[in-house]
Amino acid sequence: MRGINLVGMRVLITQSQEFMGPALCDCFRDFGAEVIADSSLLTEQGQPQQLIASAGRIDALVLNLSTPAPSTPVEQVGEDEWQGVFNTMVNPMQQMVKAVLPQMLERKSGKILLMGSASALKGMPNRSSYAAARGAQLSYIQAVGVEVARYGIQINAIAQNFVENPTYFPLEVQLLPAFKERLKWQVPLGRLVTPYEDAAFAAYLCSDAANCFVGQVFPMSGGWVTR
Repeated sequence: MRGINLVGMRVLITQSQEFMGPALCDCFRDFGAEVIADSSLLTEQGQPQQLIASAGRIDALVLNLSTPAPSTPVEQVGEDEWQGVFNTMVNPMQQMVKAVLPQMLERKSGKILLMGSASALKGMPNRSSYAAARGAQLSYIQAVGVEVARYGIQINAIAQNFVENPTYFPLEVQLLPAFKERLKWQVPLGRLVTPYEDAAFAAYLCSDAANCFVGQVFPMSGGWVTR
């Protein structure tokens, strides 16, 4: 993708072995970034703040946060499930943004990108807890993005679905005849978005070529959101 130059940038990528983590790490390195790959879940008290403090200078923070999506009828969603998705995907996000912003505000530059979910943009049955947490992520990014834009910091989100990744669309799922049929009628693209296509767009949003985007949510779903 033209316009991507991450040479000299230090990029922290969370959950580097899950969701989009492997593709993000490979892609950002391909574009010249120094990648700080963290594989922890960041759910323990103080862990997000400690990670930011130990990383040193962070030019871009990529919030790659995920958890297996529960499939529970709304009336059966328990407190453990509800708190679990928020403790895994929402609370660490807020804590890390709060921890990294002071250094970015001091430099008057920085990028924060959330790898979110399109489940927050289109209703999905039996996904109320998951969609609620993903929706909270996107609303937070939109609010904080416009708040800090005047300081030279760009905060945005990719809201994805039907992107190949080991957490939600592993190979065993892709090989199911029912899933192949689902792609035909649910996804106008007719296939999964590749990990590198998604990661390259993430790299673009973290580059200086994307300095004009603030507080925006970009669907990445092969047309599923707008179908």
